[in-house]
Amino acid sequence: MKRTIQLLTLGLLIIALALVGCATAASDTASEHVIQTAGTGNVIGTPDRAQVTFAVQTENSDVKIAQTENAQKMATVHDALVAAGIPDDALKTTGYNIYPVYEDSTGILKPKIKTYQVTNRLTVTLHNVNQTGEVIDTAVANGINEADSIQFMLSDEKEQELRTEALKEAVSRAKSDADTISAAMGTTITGVQRAETGSSYSPVYFQNYALDGTSAKSAAATPIQSGDVTVSATVTITYTIS
Repeated sequence: MKRTIQLLTLGLLIIALALVGCATAASDTASEHVIQTAGTGNVIGTPDRAQVTFAVQTENSDVKIAQTENAQKMATVHDALVAAGIPDDALKTTGYNIYPVYEDSTGILKPKIKTYQVTNRLTVTLHNVNQTGEVIDTAVANGINEADSIQFMLSDEKEQELRTEALKEAVSRAKSDADTISAAMGTTITGVQRAETGSSYSPVYFQNYALDGTSAKSAAATPIQSGDVTVSATVTITYTIS
């Protein structure tokens, strides 16, 4: 009885190994009958969103006075932007810092605090990029005295639209390469085994842009050009052939 069980177990093990071998062979065979190509698509678009970041900076030997002056100036800026038609929810505080400014010291004594510098940073998000220059001028005229950055970007809807176009271009290039390779090999593409995609784009970014107090007094707004952005998409496709 024991020997019969051992023989039966051995037989099942041999069958299992044979099945594994067949599956491996089939897998190896399938992997040999494929063509893998990659394609990249680039689509140029115009930004439809803008973010302008600037700050009010005040300084005083009394930190509370510096804070109070800063709050008053920023409130004036905020009210002026809202009066100019910028929605309140488009204004966001993105930084608030208090830094001690020390007296120059050349001796071994610890330098004393001379003043306190308070910086309140505000970011304005615009759905109309043509308002960028107007917003900067309004902010400068009402107390903004430190520039930070201007960023032009795409809305989610616009980014998806351009990404779709870029992906189509990437797929077309990958397919064209696959057709060329298959024809040169004397084979026929029968289907797609796998496809992997990716996409990216970089907003147009300006840091420490110039603030000109005289421009806010002129009839024309400060000219700001957004430029273009490029949305890139990549695709890697594995085609089956026969």
